[in-house]
Amino acid sequence: MTHDPAAAAAHVLVVDDETVLAGMVANYLQRAGFRTSTAFDGNTAVERALAERPDVVVLDLGLPGKDGLQVCQEIRRHSDCYILMLTARNEEIDKLVGLTSGADDYMTKPFSARELVARVQVLLRRPRADRVVEEPTRTVGRLRVEPAGRRVFVDATEVEVTRTEFDLLSVLSARPKAAFARRQLVAAVWGEDWVGDEHLVDVHVLHLRRKLAVVSPAVFVETIRGVGYRMGPCR
Repeated sequence: MTHDPAAAAAHVLVVDDETVLAGMVANYLQRAGFRTSTAFDGNTAVERALAERPDVVVLDLGLPGKDGLQVCQEIRRHSDCYILMLTARNEEIDKLVGLTSGADDYMTKPFSARELVARVQVLLRRPRADRVVEEPTRTVGRLRVEPAGRRVFVDATEVEVTRTEFDLLSVLSARPKAAFARRQLVAAVWGEDWVGDEHLVDVHVLHLRRKLAVVSPAVFVETIRGVGYRMGPCR
């Protein structure tokens, strides 16, 4: 397996109570150039995530102690790392719940370890939160998007969003009159080589709308039937 530039010095925490699977995934990631650590229960996963500050957490949904959703929510309170959720349940509701807890992507078991490594590499190719972005602040109606600080405001109130939610809003606000197809948003946020369910976009938009709705009833992101999304009037 060839090393990828995105893996340079990146640390991945693999969390799964199936110790053999966790070891296999960690081994594949190491061969791709990543540093890895493992945890086999929810409580240990939270402790290691907060102590080690990994770049990516590969997180199983079904864990002893705290389950994957609880772990994801706790990590999100302290870290903006990428979270790739693993689930043995194939029902769509599990995937939706996992993503609205703050996960960036999901995979359903059984999966190819090679594909999982590829998904991690794609996540890490996305712009880092601490990267200096030379882009001007964008104001669309009452909404203000600040790329340099990766901050979102409605009037004077800041809205806390995840990295993925910010990236989606950044793409939409850069061309506020344009309608974006899901595939376009996937390519812009996850990368051209991302492979998976494009309805992943719908889940993140839904969660973003909920957060914005707490501050204002204005329509910030419109659904364009048969196409995808564009910025709303934001009034």
